[in-house]
Amino acid sequence: MSSPNFHITNTTKAKLPVFDFAKMKEAVLGKKYELSVIIINKQGIKALNKEFREINEPTDILSFPLSNSFGEMYINPEMTKLEAKKFDRSYENFFAFLFIHGLVHLKGFDHGSTMENIEARFRKQFGI
Repeated sequence: MSSPNFHITNTTKAKLPVFDFAKMKEAVLGKKYELSVIIINKQGIKALNKEFREINEPTDILSFPLSNSFGEMYINPEMTKLEAKKFDRSYENFFAFLFIHGLVHLKGFDHGSTMENIEARFRKQFGI
């Protein structure tokens, strides 16, 4: 699940869904954009959420655009599973949904109807 400008590091024992994440990344951000995805435990994402968003709770995903051509994304499988149930989605489907959501944030969009329309287009493209 990596390419020259895309890397996933799983620091947990969680099983990752089988999707072409590199292809999704290229569709949203382009081939030249360098993305590092870290699969992180609940304590780790809680610490990041507290440090960068001042929210002392774990979350499912955090995206950090570090430049116009490089970003990092952190995904917590435990929270992803919990959130998937709330939205009546499978873990695999919701994981891909979140990944696309994070990519669109890295592209520079904030929550709102424009972001939702962009996400919907990419979800349709990848059957999410």
